[in-house]
Amino acid sequence: MEPMPPEPRGPALFGPPVEPSGLPVLPGLAERLAASAGRGAPEPVGGGPELLDAARGYWARRGLATGPERLLAAAGPQPLLLPLLAAVGGDVFTTRPCAPWHSAQPLVLGRPAYPVPVPAECGGVPDPFALLETVRRVRAEGGTPRVLVLSPADDPTGTTAPPELLHEVCEAAAGEGLLIISDETDRDALHPSPVSVPDTPDAAAAPGDSARAGRGRPVFVSPAEMLPEHVVVLAGLGTTLLPPGWPAAIARFPAGREGAGLRAAALGVLAGTRTGPGAPLAAAVTHALTEPPDVTERLRAAARLHGILAAALYRTVVRHGALCRPPRAGDRVYADLGPFGDALAARGIGDSVELELHLTRRLGFPVAGGHRFGDPPDALRVRFTTEPLLAPDGPGRLRALTAADPLDSPHAARSLTLVTRALDEWSGG
Repeated sequence: MEPMPPEPRGPALFGPPVEPSGLPVLPGLAERLAASAGRGAPEPVGGGPELLDAARGYWARRGLATGPERLLAAAGPQPLLLPLLAAVGGDVFTTRPCAPWHSAQPLVLGRPAYPVPVPAECGGVPDPFALLETVRRVRAEGGTPRVLVLSPADDPTGTTAPPELLHEVCEAAAGEGLLIISDETDRDALHPSPVSVPDTPDAAAAPGDSARAGRGRPVFVSPAEMLPEHVVVLAGLGTTLLPPGWPAAIARFPAGREGAGLRAAALGVLAGTRTGPGAPLAAAVTHALTEPPDVTERLRAAARLHGILAAALYRTVVRHGALCRPPRAGDRVYADLGPFGDALAARGIGDSVELELHLTRRLGFPVAGGHRFGDPPDALRVRFTTEPLLAPDGPGRLRALTAADPLDSPHAARSLTLVTRALDEWSGG
């Protein structure tokens, strides 16, 4: 069984070419950071008492009651996943496609990362039958399956996993003795309204039955609510509660002896890497985790804004005949441009590496090819984000948060027009 290969060309690149700049920093968070700038003492490894108590409240408000002794904090989700994998050992299974850092951390440790294809309904979780087959093949070849990394609210696809499917996946993983690491970074970025589906055939609208799935409101359920003893929950805060340039993340461990042992082992690795947030940032993180009114208001407004913009991107690509699951969380859509394969080949575009380069030049803003998310390069898939639909300046982005129709702006109109023209050329539209 072959693990996930590195980048097909050049050095390994475990992320999109450009990360989004996000929304302006909330004044309350900036004030907390500035007020703590004089703190020179380091933050305790894994998070200080105030930060962990705030994290305890964060999880409790989401139905995952816990104590601070079952929590850890670090400077971003990557520095938390790495010690988790180091502590557990063995082979790691990810989804295909997946967030690039899911597959990067096992490779940093010199361990295989085996990708498992996602089902038709959504991304973020593996097809349960494919997972069982992959685990058994790896074990038969002498491997030691230990960990499944999944994401119920997914980057890159922007989808959420249906609870019944998620439960089936978790049962399959637990039955094979896998620890489940649930990346819940985008659980607070669910779109408040369903996506309207254009009048196109289902086969063109989305894979499988996903066109109909777009008509319901998104529902988020954590695997820790289903199989709490088998799940570590990890949440990056830089796309929801904090600006993307302020790296911070928290992890919640299972109760009991095994969970305590895992936390202790992960804490030991963190102590060696010293990857916790600095004291000034820790003060801002603590404040954000208490979810004061300005933070929760921003969360709701940002989810609405990105939901409207992502839905517009989705409708644009689907209307032209591309395949795409309806986005339900975050700021992205994941489009399969395979139906345009002949037209793209006629222009010398034969894989997602060339497609990424062409679209980035053609549109004037970064578009990430599917190879960056573990998909085979010959699959003509790309991830669009809502970033190009937002004004480049802070005041313009703040206006978009409260606009009755965020699409009624020159930046959104221009970006959608550029995408439309490119797809028109390839689809004959």
